[in-house]
This record gives sequence, structure tokens and C-alpha cells, in this order.
Amino acid sequence: MRIGRHDVAISNPDKLFFPARGLTKGDLVRYYLDVAECALPHLRRRPFHMKRYPNGVDGDFFHQKRVPANHPPYVDEVPVSFPSGHSTVFAIVDNAAALAWVANLGCIELHTWHSRVPEIEKPDYLLIDLDPSAEGQWPYVREIALAVREVMDELGLASFPKTSGATGLHVLAPIRPELPFPEVRRFAKAATRRSRRRRGASPTARASSSTSDRMREIAQSPAPIRCARWRTRASRRRLRGPRSRPSTQPPSRSRRCGNGSAGPGTRCAECGAGRPRWARGSASWA
Repeated sequence: MRIGRHDVAISNPDKLFFPARGLTKGDLVRYYLDVAECALPHLRRRPFHMKRYPNGVDGDFFHQKRVPANHPPYVDEVPVSFPSGHSTVFAIVDNAAALAWVANLGCIELHTWHSRVPEIEKPDYLLIDLDPSAEGQWPYVREIALAVREVMDELGLASFPKTSGATGLHVLAPIRPELPFPEVRRFAKAATRRSRRRRGASPTARASSSTSDRMREIAQSPAPIRCARWRTRASRRRLRGPRSRPSTQPPSRSRRCGNGSAGPGTRCAECGAGRPRWARGSASWA
């Protein structure tokens, strides 16, 4: 397959990858090429963690940090050392050909670090992951997300919601890559505690102790704060594996936008595809 100036080998393009819909590996590659102009700004210069489904979405998967040694020249790489003393080399997906290449390896999902080369020890956004812990808790997830937004507004930080593709919401706030992961994580924890206290004191929360309990349970879930060096996050416009929503992206409607306006249904400033107005100009933060 010719993609720009590069020839990308796609093996077994007719292999069934999504049996329920009758879609193939070739369809997966074409999807990512279709959304490449929107997806790439959120992948560029970030260490790329491979989660590979060699036999499609219903088959077994495995995680792979190290980029294959024989990767093509259009796939960049970055060496990373770990506290254990081990090191590895991550892929960098910076162009459409590289995106097609990882899709051909069975990377249905696109997972990246919270930081970019060369400042890989300093995240350029903080992320609060709000997931319901039981059925029927989605209203409480939304309530906490609104509280997080209020706290971020008071702190002068723009924040943006994104469906996680699993069961909840990610709330992201762009920051300058100046602080190491532990400091950003401590700040995100403090912001979450403040948001939880705020909603716990609201009239609607006071009216029902069970409401407050459910909100506390969500905000204190095992991984509400994903700002850690070893954690990755699901990139925008990427598909998800089984038992998840088909994709992760900004909600179709939002009360907040990147330029301070509101309203859904505008065109993507990156590629012209339809997307919410608030996502305009957001390539720098996601």
C-alpha cells in the first residue's frame, strides 16, 4: 500500500478482525488512514505502547513495549530507561504510514504516554479517569466531571472531556511540560479531592446520602488519577477492544470548547471531519 512517500506492507488484509461486523484487518488500516489527520496530532512524539490483537478483536492480545528491531525507517523510536535498570525502545508514530504499520501489527487500540519527546519525564497534560464501579452510576460520573471542570476553571486550567471507550470519562487539562510525573499526580489527586468535597456539599448531594456515597466511590476508585510515568492512555479517534465502546473521542455535545465557544456540529480544524466545536485547536493537549 502506497501511503505518501512510503510503501507499507499490509499482511493478510482480508483476515477477519471484527467478526460481529464482518470487518477485516484491511478495514482497520483504512479506518486509521481515514482519521489519520485527526489522530496523529495526539500521537506525535509520544512513546507508543503496543497492545496487539494478532487474531482480531475476539482473539488473545499481548502488550509490547519494544518496537521490532526491523521496523521501517518511517517509524521513529525513542529509548526509555526504567527505575529497575532495564531499558527498551518505544515506537513513535508520527505519520500516516507509521499509523498503518502499527495497525497491520494488530494494534486495534492506540496507547501512548502522557508526555512527548524530548521531555518524556514531564507530562503535558493531567488526566482524571472517572469510571462507574457499578451499573447505573453514569449520572454520578457526569456530576463529578462537572465538579472537576469547575475546580479546573478556578485554577485557570482549561479542561476537556473524552469518553474513555470503556465505561467512563477522561477529563484532561493541558499543562506545560515543566513538572515531573509525581508532582502532576499529587496535584491531580488534590483537584479530585476538592471536586469530591464540592459535590458532597451540594444541595442535590445532601438530599441523598447514597448519592454522595456513590460519587465518593467513583472518585476514590483504584485509578482515578492516571498521571503516572508507567501508565498509558487511549488516544483520541482510536478503536477499542472487546467489551468497550467502539471508539474513544470527545462527547458529541459539550458545554465547553477550546476557544471558549459552545455548540456541537462544527468541522474539524485539523482535517475537516465533523466533530464538536470545543475540540478545535486541541491537538497540543491530547
